[in-house]
Amino acid sequence: MEPVVIPAILAKTKEELLQRISQVNGLAGEIQLDIMDGDFVPNKTVGLDELVSIPALKNARYEFHWMVRNPEKWIEHIPGGHMHLVHVETIKSFAEIEAAVRKSGGRLGLAINPETPLEALLPFAARAERILVMTVHPGFSGQKYMVEMEKKISALRAKFPKVDIEVDGGVNLETIRGAYAAGANILAAASAIFAAPDKKAAIEKLRACALGDGTQ
Repeated sequence: MEPVVIPAILAKTKEELLQRISQVNGLAGEIQLDIMDGDFVPNKTVGLDELVSIPALKNARYEFHWMVRNPEKWIEHIPGGHMHLVHVETIKSFAEIEAAVRKSGGRLGLAINPETPLEALLPFAARAERILVMTVHPGFSGQKYMVEMEKKISALRAKFPKVDIEVDGGVNLETIRGAYAAGANILAAASAIFAAPDKKAAIEKLRACALGDGTQ
C-alpha cells in the first residue's frame, strides 16, 4: 500500500481548531482531529459544541480520534462520512458503537494504546475498516516515537494484509520510514507538519521519507 500522510490536530479552543484546519485544508485527503475528554486521557480538547460546527473540507473528510469514555455518545452527534477511531480500551458495548457510527453515516476504526495487547483488539478487528496503533501514550503532542510498537504494527499487517493500518504519535522525518516499513500505510503527523513554515512541502517530504526517497 502507498503511504498516506495526514495532519493531526490537537486543539483546546475552537479558535485554535479552526486555525489549524485552515492551514491544511486542501492539502490532504483526511485531517485527523484528536478529541480528549480529560477522563480517558489526562488532557482535554475541544468538545461537542465546537465539533458540530466545524467547516467542511475541500474534497476530504475528517478522521475523529476519540480518546474519550463512551465514544458512542459523541459519534452520534457528528454526521457525515468521516472515520471514527474508537479505542478498544473504552469499548463496553461494541454493538452500541457500531449503531452510533451507522446513525452518523460514518466509518468505524479501532485504536489501541501501547500497553494494550493485540488480543484485546482482535475480537472486533474484522468489523473495522482501519486500525490505529498508538506510538506514544495518548494525551499530549510532542512525545517520542516508541519504536518498539513496530512489532505490533508488523503483527497486525500479517493478520490483516488488506486493512488500513495507521500510526499516530512521534511521526516525523526520522521515524516515518520505520513505521511504514513495519506495515503502516496511514501516517498521522502533528508537529512535523504544523511546525513547518510550508505545510504542503512538509507533507510531501514526510511521504518521500516513508518511501525511502527523502534525505533522512
